[in-house]
Amino acid sequence: MSNSNINSENKRGDSGDFLKTLERGLVVIKSFQDCASLTISEAAVRSGLSRPVTRRVLLTLENLGYAHLNEGRFSLTSKILSLGYAYLSSHNIWEIAQPFLEQLSKNVKESSSLVILDHTDVVYAARVSVNKIMNYSLDVGSRLPAHATSPGLVLLAHLPDDKLDSYFEQAELEALTEKTITSETQIREELKKIRENGWALSSDQLELGLISISAPVRDIRGEVVAAVNCPTHSGRVAIEQVIQEYLPFVLDAAEQISHNIEFEIIH
Repeated sequence: MSNSNINSENKRGDSGDFLKTLERGLVVIKSFQDCASLTISEAAVRSGLSRPVTRRVLLTLENLGYAHLNEGRFSLTSKILSLGYAYLSSHNIWEIAQPFLEQLSKNVKESSSLVILDHTDVVYAARVSVNKIMNYSLDVGSRLPAHATSPGLVLLAHLPDDKLDSYFEQAELEALTEKTITSETQIREELKKIRENGWALSSDQLELGLISISAPVRDIRGEVVAAVNCPTHSGRVAIEQVIQEYLPFVLDAAEQISHNIEFEIIH
């Protein structure tokens, strides 16, 4: 989290309708990304806010039930998920995707998810869990780096050029395994193939042995707004089998969800 987060993300404070207090609260919440708990000083550094302002925000969050204080360290509570659920429920994403994800999981006997892009990460918006094959514990709201996941690659492949350029300017492209592709040139080449094929497959990118296949979901405008994802493990399924047996079901689930989205999704 950059120290200049408060300045770099929002420069709209000149408007009389702009609430700096709300902005600061959101920045403090976002400072917990990748951290289970923070002291006031740590949160201040990560958010780029002063310590007194950070303290007031954290105490307010605690008072409202969105944060918990224990021995000088604050942690977010599960109530914070209600903010994300408000977005999901307002678009009926969960209700639309859930039955098709359940059918997908039934067909391939693997977990399935609906994933959206948020800056340089993917966020799990809906999920049907069948088999635990990853070291990561994934639930609705979980985040993973986009470049190392097949749904992330699908979503990146359909970004406009300017947004894709912005992504590469911000993304760290960390190597999560010895096989993770971290070269911007190589990733761009892969994204071109994904656009042509209409789906993405990743292997050993996030975890060794993990195979993941994904297809795009489009809103009423035809814009790609999410991806359907199905992971498995190379220890029990070969890549060729994933393409031959899993891909048709993944493509069908993505198409069915797309046909049932009767509105625009604004990022």
